[in-house]
Order: sequence, then structure tokens, then C-alpha cells
Amino acid sequence: MIWMNYLIMCLVFGTTFLAIKVGIDAGAPPFFSAGLRFLLAGSIILLYMVVRRKARLSLLLHKEMLLTGAGLTFGVFATLYWAEQYLSSGIAAILSATAPLMILLLQTAISRQRLSLSSLAGCLTGTAGVVLLLLPGIAFTFSRFWVLGCAAVLLGQVFYSTGTVYSRRVVQRFQDTSPIALNAAQMIYGGGLLLILSLFTEKIQIETMLAPNAIWSLLYLIIAGSMTGHTIFYWLIAKTNPVFPSTWLYISPLIALCLGAVLYDEPVSVLSVVGGIIIIIGIIVINMDSLRTFVFKGKHAGKEISKQVTE
Repeated sequence: MIWMNYLIMCLVFGTTFLAIKVGIDAGAPPFFSAGLRFLLAGSIILLYMVVRRKARLSLLLHKEMLLTGAGLTFGVFATLYWAEQYLSSGIAAILSATAPLMILLLQTAISRQRLSLSSLAGCLTGTAGVVLLLLPGIAFTFSRFWVLGCAAVLLGQVFYSTGTVYSRRVVQRFQDTSPIALNAAQMIYGGGLLLILSLFTEKIQIETMLAPNAIWSLLYLIIAGSMTGHTIFYWLIAKTNPVFPSTWLYISPLIALCLGAVLYDEPVSVLSVVGGIIIIIGIIVINMDSLRTFVFKGKHAGKEISKQVTE
């Protein structure tokens, strides 16, 4: 059961980048569609948790939910949705995989500690991968908006890393509340902020939102991306540990790159593929200590997990 859910999560997260691209190409305003996605998904999940008496609506009265939503949802997806107007879904996915690198740098800056040798090597490797990934677009098909799109995705990961570090404190403070409910609350606030941004920056046309591709994209992202994918992620954290579910970052970007090329005819250069693989290697090196700890602990828990899989 654990491994099946893990594979489903990786596939879902790997397809969301293409789903965003399809909706935007259909004419859906990026900020409005993103805001609608997270506001609806968060509201449905939180109401379900309230009905099941696993959360309270008063959770929305805490400023921590607003601050977490501003980082984990608003900052990340405002930049990602805007950027996918100019980037392929595969490139956006791989650039999004730099999040662990950003988190490491932020935590190091906060703690004022020196990077370990493996972490430094991982950072340098990941940076080299980003350069290789961006090189074809800069050298051969230079576009100001293409470069700005890449920069926007990377900026979004700064928001993500800040929100992740802050959310750990929030989870510790609200230990009696389900992480799924906490995530739903922050999605509601993040979605609301995105809709406010849309109100001042976009012109909403009903006919574009009712286009078949725009509707299917929105429904898929609400049901599969936000409700199913994130719920499985937190379920896996509860059943295993925080490290194991996070390894989707090593798999989903490459899934997104392949899906974009095969299903949506997105151009993929050899250098971009090599750069993407190097970024993933860099992320693995950065998290080597955590992965090693997980593997060793997994030897003792492996039998129990195998039993759950076979049941």
C-alpha cells in the first residue's frame, strides 16, 4: 500500500506541470486559475476534515495559516503559473526541483553554519545542472520572457523554501491538528491571495475559462494535484518519515519532461536533459545524509512495509 501510493504520488506530481501548461495555453488566466484551484481544493478538504471532526474552522483564524499560504502556495504558484506561459512544462518542473537546494541554503544562513562537504558538492552540482538546462534557450533561442520565466520559477522556490522552514514551526505549534487540515487551511489563504492578485492584474473572460482544455486542466489539478497528491504526501509522512515522500523530487521532474515531449510536443534538447539529470544528482548528494539514515532505518522497518504492500 505504501509503495503503491508513493508511485501514484510521483505520477500525479509529474503530470501537474503539463496540466498547468494545457490550461494556460487554452487561455485560462494564470493567477485566476491557480487561485481557483487552491481555494476550491483547500475548502473541500478542510470542510471534509471538519465534518469528520478532525479539524475546526477556527483554524483559519490563526495568522500562521496566512503566512504559510503566502509562502507555500501564493509565492510558489503565482510564479510557476506565470512562467509556464513562456516555458515548457518539463523545464518548469526541473527548475522546481531546485527547492531542496534553496531550503539547504536558507537553513544554513539562518543557523550560520558552514555547509558540509557533501552539501557544498551537491549545491555546485545542482547549479551546474541549472546552467546546462538554461544554456540552449539562452544561446540559441534567446527570449527575454523565457529568461524571466526561468527566473520566476527559481524565485518561487525561494518562497517555497521559506514557507517550508516556517511551516515546520507551525506543525510543531499545532501538534493536535492533522497536517492535512493545516495544508488545506494554507491552500485556502494561498488561493485567496492569488485571486486578489488576479483581480488587479488580469482580465477574466468567461469563455476562455469554459474552454474544454481549461476546464479539464482545472478539474484535474484540483482533484488529482491538490487533493489526491498532497493528501497522499502527508499520509506517507505519517506512515514513514519526512524524507521518503520528499524523494518525489528526484522522479517527478523527469516524468514531466518526458510527458511534455511525448504528449505535448515540447522541444527537449540534449543539454536540457543532461542538465536535468545533473540537477537531480545534485539534490540527491545534498540529501545524502538523510537518505542514508532512511535506508538504515528502513532495514528494520522493511519487513513491516513489505507486509503492508502485500496485504
